[in-house]
Amino acid sequence: MEEKLKQTTANCVKAVLFGPESTGKTTLAKRLAAHYNTYWVEEYMREYLQKKWDEKKQVCTPEDLIPIAEGQMAAENRLSRSANKVLFCDTNLLELKVYSEAYYNEFCDPELHKHALNNWYDIYFLTNIDAPWVKDDLRDKPHDREGMFERFKSTLLLYERPFVILEGSEEQRFTKAVSVINKLLKIEN
Repeated sequence: MEEKLKQTTANCVKAVLFGPESTGKTTLAKRLAAHYNTYWVEEYMREYLQKKWDEKKQVCTPEDLIPIAEGQMAAENRLSRSANKVLFCDTNLLELKVYSEAYYNEFCDPELHKHALNNWYDIYFLTNIDAPWVKDDLRDKPHDREGMFERFKSTLLLYERPFVILEGSEEQRFTKAVSVINKLLKIEN
């Protein structure tokens, strides 16, 4: 299991879209990847849990977290080998750790915790809750958006991760993210 959660070395900038549900992470990850002609890593948790919901109408349990983490890291490690200078991750293990603690009484599997802290990214884009909340089969916290945002933000501060808050319209978020990535890539704006 340990090797499956380990981040492999890559020759690209790694950016994570990080934050509460329904804050525009996927939309922005896709758009940024298209802009930079590179890849984005889809949120494996969504695929995994949607399949579980569709087949059995079951929700996430603590036992699901390690398989989800392994699937996320497999996709990230695979795509990071062929990314074009930058890779956009539509979540990471630190986000999974935040959700685990929020849903399971502050519990996080020790292996997940370890790798969530050991894996490194060049920038976290913390997406604010000013995007409209959209209901689906998996989203269930429309009334605790502020609390979840603070949980995500405090995690980044606690573990001293480099981050920028993205807020406003989709265009404002995109423009700010491009500016940050261009600085990391040393591209003139």
